[in-house]
Amino acid sequence: MNNKSYIGISLVILVFGIIFIPKIIDRITNDEVVENDRLNIGKGFTKSEKLSYIELYGENKKVPDFQFVNQNGDSISNKDYLGRVYVIEFFFTTCPSICPIMNKNLVGVEKELGNNEDFGIVSISIDPQHDTPEVLKQYADNYGIDNPNWNFLTGEKEKIYTLANKGFGIFANTDESVPGGFAHSGMFALIDKEGYVRSRSDKFGNPIIYYKGSIEQGKSVLEGEEIPQIDILIEDIKKLL
Repeated sequence: MNNKSYIGISLVILVFGIIFIPKIIDRITNDEVVENDRLNIGKGFTKSEKLSYIELYGENKKVPDFQFVNQNGDSISNKDYLGRVYVIEFFFTTCPSICPIMNKNLVGVEKELGNNEDFGIVSISIDPQHDTPEVLKQYADNYGIDNPNWNFLTGEKEKIYTLANKGFGIFANTDESVPGGFAHSGMFALIDKEGYVRSRSDKFGNPIIYYKGSIEQGKSVLEGEEIPQIDILIEDIKKLL
């Protein structure tokens, strides 16, 4: 090998060292290699053990009051969940797109928590005209759900939409142009034992507010695609428990 080749290789090594080694050291220092590369979950989120409160007009946001009827015909309100950590979703039983993914994910969450008595789930239908208690009961049975702390709720449409859109800021509406006739965001809200909405923060220190429930857990993620957030939801539920 001649001197010119040695010089060329040396220049490549020098450039690599100048550009990439400081970045690698910085990523290791900030735990990014462990969080983002090894696990590939929680990408872009903080590793803090403490979850954020959601502030609204200078106050920590509590879950809005609600009272609806569940799949067994019983009246269920937010007060029934005080003392429990729980997840709220808005869905409908005839949804042909994201709802099956959302509820499959929630079944996985429930299994991971091992039917912990201090954990619950609230699934509120945005199609109450069709989703009667009987329909919701059959829907729960189809998913093999018999957890007494998982309630599928139905009620007055106006109250449900007010709760979703104004109470939580989780979009839900009728839309004949989309499959199933209803549009919704597919987000999960996490509530602590005192009834406060909680979440972890992004890498900038801002609360993510809600968790993406419509991305299938375990799905291979391609470059540029959204990453499932079910693993981080499970982690955060355990923190609150």
